[in-house]
Parts: sequence; structure tokens; C-alpha cells
Amino acid sequence: AYARQRIITPQIKYVAEVEQQPVEFIAEMVAAGKIVIPANINHKNLVPCGIGRELKTKINANIGNSTLSSCPGAEKSKLAIALHYGADTVMDLSTGGEITSIRQSMLKDCTVPLGTVPIYEIVARYGSNDFSREQILAVIQEQAEQGVDYMTIHAGLLRKYVPLALRRKLGIVSRGGALLAAWMQEKERENPFYEAFDDILSICQKYDVTLSLGDGLRPGCLADASDEAQFAELDTLGELVARCRAAQVQAMVEGPGHIPLDQIRENMEREQKICGDAPFYILGPVVIDCAPGYDHFVAGMGGMMGAYYGAAMLCYVTPKEHLGLPNADDVRRGVVAFKIAAHAADIAKKIQDE
Repeated sequence: AYARQRIITPQIKYVAEVEQQPVEFIAEMVAAGKIVIPANINHKNLVPCGIGRELKTKINANIGNSTLSSCPGAEKSKLAIALHYGADTVMDLSTGGEITSIRQSMLKDCTVPLGTVPIYEIVARYGSNDFSREQILAVIQEQAEQGVDYMTIHAGLLRKYVPLALRRKLGIVSRGGALLAAWMQEKERENPFYEAFDDILSICQKYDVTLSLGDGLRPGCLADASDEAQFAELDTLGELVARCRAAQVQAMVEGPGHIPLDQIRENMEREQKICGDAPFYILGPVVIDCAPGYDHFVAGMGGMMGAYYGAAMLCYVTPKEHLGLPNADDVRRGVVAFKIAAHAADIAKKIQDE
């Protein structure tokens, strides 16, 4: 909203300095929604970060505990390692235990944008089949008040797309997507995040939370890549980007998981066209299916090509991607692999010198 009024905020000014770009260019791109600067008004120790394909490619590190393993101390250590090795953003994907206190501790130590996936906490609190619209909004409100800078919302997975995914070899591999698909099938109702989207936008606008529009139907193997289900959801994400921009809420779009090298360019360009060039935040892509334990290499290859063809941020993949919860060394390996991938793409794009 400030950028549209040609008001240069401290965040816009800082990003321009770091990226060595004119302030007017950053402001123009933010106003258009082609660059986002996730910066919740309550995240007090945040160092601003610009995300957009015209800027240096950013990388995200996923951390967080599960109901079966890890603890707040271990997640704090992972956060320190991710920051030390250069993660530009961090996502807390905690699914059990003291989720609120873990996130609060992370926010105190996290100087980069912190993201979450609210459906994880909603299900941890209320169960996978019993949550309501009011509970969804309450959790999003609490996370926004805490200072979360961006949230993954799987609002593009509509009920009519579920049968398309069930034809696949691997169906729905996104945890958030699977939870919502099961909820819709059992309740025989539309996606509650889609139906409550205007209310979600109101919360995000108040706290300046950036929405990361989740790809609940991302392909989980090469056989499912670039299929009807994936692209149907992408069309809806394009609609949601427009609604975000109309509500003066920043928005990113999340992209595919398993994609062969020869389909990466098509996927990047398709998102740019359908989603109004909103920053594309991609997982990998993982370019082969047969290397569990080495997915930081496999996905790094895909991430490098994705960034070269226009992805704005890469979600790291660790050696444990298909095996279990990453430990501290897995986090280090994932961050390093993806920093290298991002740097290689930026050199080729002439955004960064060797």
C-alpha cells in the first residue's frame, strides 16, 4: 500500500541498498506485487529481505519439531545453523508439542522472515476432521500477532480438483493438501481456507503478513509432473494472487516438487503468466525419483534451473527429505547445497558477480 502511494519505507530502502537496485525500482515492483518484502509489524528484530525474480535468488530452510522427535532446544540449534550458513528465510513446520512457545522462541532469535503453515497447528489443536472456520481464523490471528512474516495457505486446492489427484501414481503428497482433501471429502464441503479467504486477507493486511499460496497438489514423482491437477490448482492460485493484490496483501506462489529438467522452464513461465509474475517459491524441484538420501543434490540441480528460469526463492531440500526429520547437520547440508544452486543461477542471470 505504501509503495502504491510512492512512499519509500525503511524496508524498501534497505532492500534497494542490499540488492544494489534503485529505490524507485524496488518500490515499483513491490507496488505491482512482483517483489514481496515479508515483514510483520510485530517481528521487531527482523532484517528486511526482498523476494522477486529480478533480485538475488533467496533460499528458505524448513525446521520444526514433530510429535515423535526433536525438542525446542534442537530446533533452536537448527535455526542458528540455518542463519549461520545463509538461509534468507526460515519456516517453522512444527506439528506437535508446544508449538506456540517454540515459535515464540524462534521469533526472538530469528532476524530473517519467519514462515509457518497454519494448518499444522490447527490440526495439532483440534484434530484433522473437527476444525472450523472460526478456529482457522483464530490460529492465523494468533500467529500474526506473534510476528509471523509469511504463512502458507492451501486455499487453491478446491474440492473439484481432488478426483484429478486421485488418478495419480502418488496422489497428494503435500501434508497440508492431504489434510484438506480428506476434510473436504469427509465433510462434503469446499476448502474452508478458500471460503474464508477474505477474512484471512483482513488479518494479513492488518499485520502485514505475506501470503505464500501453497501448492497442495504438487507432484510427488515425475510421473505426476505437470498434470491436470497441478495446473488446475495453479489457475486458482492466479485468482487468489489477484485477490491478495486487491486487498493490499503481499503474495508469493508455491511451486512444484518432482519435475524433470525438461519441464522446469515451462513451469516457471506458466506461473509468471497465470499469477501475474508473483514471486515463485519452489520446492527443489526434485528432478529424479531414485536418490533418497541424496535429495539435496538432486533438488539443488532443479533449484538452480528453476531460479535461472525465474523462480524467486528456493525451498531447500535436505538429505532426509524422503527419510525422516532432518537433524542439525542435514540442515547445514541443505542450506549449503541451495546457496550454491542459487548463486549459480544468479551468476548466469547476471544478477551477481562470481
